[in-house]
Amino acid sequence: MGNCGTVLSMRKILLTNDDGINSDGLLRLAKAAAEIGQVWIVAPHSQRSAMSHSVTLREPFEVWEVPFPVEGVRAFACSGTPSDCVRVGVLNIVPGKPDLVFSGINYGYNVAADLQYSATVGAAFEAAFQGVHTIAFSEGAIDIHEVTDQYLSQIMEELIDKPLNGRQIWNVNFPGCPFSECKGIAYDRTVSFDGFYKDRYQETGLSNGHRSFMVDGIRNWEATEGTDLRAILDHFVSVGIANNIS
Repeated sequence: MGNCGTVLSMRKILLTNDDGINSDGLLRLAKAAAEIGQVWIVAPHSQRSAMSHSVTLREPFEVWEVPFPVEGVRAFACSGTPSDCVRVGVLNIVPGKPDLVFSGINYGYNVAADLQYSATVGAAFEAAFQGVHTIAFSEGAIDIHEVTDQYLSQIMEELIDKPLNGRQIWNVNFPGCPFSECKGIAYDRTVSFDGFYKDRYQETGLSNGHRSFMVDGIRNWEATEGTDLRAILDHFVSVGIANNIS
């Protein structure tokens, strides 16, 4: 047991997210990660949700060190995208490249077809592209963390050594329900082809003749058995592999 703890403590872990460096989810992830290794953070200085896997091209972005309320964690804010954060973190910030990248804990599920829009998942895919073992974490409620707090460390330690190929990440979603309503962990969940939301747009006419549109999603309460969305709808923690392009 002592040797195992020594090995874990030597792991270099890079954290990022898309909710910004001051998010509560990132703070809770950092506390858990600090129990198993040395932690660096490179995260956007402000909200960057729904940016998918976008990177900054043909113009600079800035990175600067900031104080962080977890002992031993070095944290850097970044003016770029979450994928920029991972790239610069892997290539320039963490000495000798990280052993692990954790993205999250995102506020809002990253399941089903919504994965293609998620910057939490996009950053995780960037880490996989850079050759680093990666886990994305998301949860469904901004003020109910009972399920996440109960299972986060357990799932983290279970997945850090479970093999992935170079285009895969582990994708974990915690249901936004009280712990008493959670039915446990559902492993090997596939990505649902169903959308978590059925999108529609609200249209407003403007005085200059232009038309203004704002997305207004309607929750989808149906999903195929064995999928990430079905697990969340049934109040399970969803654990599965998500694949990037070949």
